Amino acid sequence: MKYGPTRGELWFRLVFSLAGLGLMGFAVARHGAGGIAWIEVAGLSTLFFGGTAVWTVTKLVKTPRSDD
Repeated sequence: MKYGPTRGELWFRLVFSLAGLGLMGFAVARHGAGGIAWIEVAGLSTLFFGGTAVWTVTKLVKTPRSDD
């Protein structure tokens, strides 16, 4: 790929996104999602980390392995 992140950077983004989703799941499981603020925080973080994970997996599938 001429422009854009390398496969190593994409793997880092994927691990970071999955860790963020895991930490948010842990926080909600431990403290619960009481009130509108928690729902907003959990929803937005899920959209951000989940969207990043989906985008990264899509890019990893489309990116050739030759630029590792």
